[in-house]
Amino acid sequence: MSGDEATPAVGYAVQDAVATLTMDQPHNRNALTPALMAGLARAWNPRWPTRRSGRRADEQRAGVLRGRRPVRREPRGPRPGAGAGKRRGGARRDGLADLLAAIQDSTKPVVARIAGHCVAGGIGLAAACDISLADDTAKFGFTEVRIGVAPAIISVVCLPKLRRADALELFLSGERISAARGAEVGLITRAVPAADLDAEVTAVVARLLAGGPSALAAAKRLVYTIPGMDREAAFTRTTEVSQALFASAEAAEGMAAFREKRLPSWALPPSES
Repeated sequence: MSGDEATPAVGYAVQDAVATLTMDQPHNRNALTPALMAGLARAWNPRWPTRRSGRRADEQRAGVLRGRRPVRREPRGPRPGAGAGKRRGGARRDGLADLLAAIQDSTKPVVARIAGHCVAGGIGLAAACDISLADDTAKFGFTEVRIGVAPAIISVVCLPKLRRADALELFLSGERISAARGAEVGLITRAVPAADLDAEVTAVVARLLAGGPSALAAAKRLVYTIPGMDREAAFTRTTEVSQALFASAEAAEGMAAFREKRLPSWALPPSES
């Protein structure tokens, strides 16, 4: 039995309505193997399956993606991302494409916690997540060109976040950049001191849980769909979304809570378990 078969590729835990998925292959620096990608994609799809947790889907309101620290430091030089060398004729859809789409198509907000190096396919995960926080010692790099390939699949989620000038420099040079630079170019949300990373992730998730679940899903979808629409279609679509939300029970509860100076029902502190 191989190491990937003997050890689950993805750790899964739910606490206080937050699902945490841990990429758990430190022996190969959490490379995006088929097993790891399949485990993540099963967790983050539009239906948010919850059979392993025993909780209803609507009880899980946010996700955190993290990786277990590698057992040794990453060696110098580029390493291939997921999907390298996997095409053998034809245009078969890659498992990485399915995973990135599942994260962005999920109705739940997904936060990436990034500690350590993040290269090749890993950058795609960081870019696909709705909010990505990295410790200030992390390094990022589109290293594919240095082994003779290109960051093709991950470009779908990375390019919307980058200026063309930054994308060209990073894609063509293969240079590794700091977390601070990654935030500056829009690849991640922000870099924080390593000692503060967990506290900052917790604070971000708490702010997400203060929002109405349906409102969060709608807000996330707006960000991913409206920029690609023409103006008239965008106004038509957003008018429909706005009217549906204002007429919802969730909005009625939110406005009542505002008037009564109390927290809405979805934002109540989690019960002790």
